[in-house]
Amino acid sequence: MRQYEVTFIVDPVLSGDEIKETAQTYVDLITNEKNKIVHLDEMGLRQLAYPINKRSSGVYYCVEFVNESGDFIPKLELALKRDERIMRFLTVKLDKYGVKYNEDKRNGLIGKKRTIVEPTAPVRNAAGYKDEEVVAIKEEE
Repeated sequence: MRQYEVTFIVDPVLSGDEIKETAQTYVDLITNEKNKIVHLDEMGLRQLAYPINKRSSGVYYCVEFVNESGDFIPKLELALKRDERIMRFLTVKLDKYGVKYNEDKRNGLIGKKRTIVEPTAPVRNAAGYKDEEVVAIKEEE
């Protein structure tokens, strides 16, 4: 069994229903070809590093799935290339380290934990006034 991950960016100009329908189209395509979906991550609207098709943001989706052989991948990529609603996509075959990393990330073992810490002294804002309700956020690894 080979494990793959496909990440694609949907055009944000579409309505919310059209965006979800686009993602569901590819989820259905993957499941109809006798693949098992391990995880579907809707990352939401994000800023792009550079403009694509005069757009500066896009809606990200990441689908992790298991396939018997790699014969399905060219069919999936062809469908993604032909769809005008998809701005970019990337398909990756995961090795054992990638699979382990994704499992740990889903289980909350990877990432920064945030704890709220109360200030010990009064905090002054930019105008120099005391701001009693300000709390600090400390990130731990």
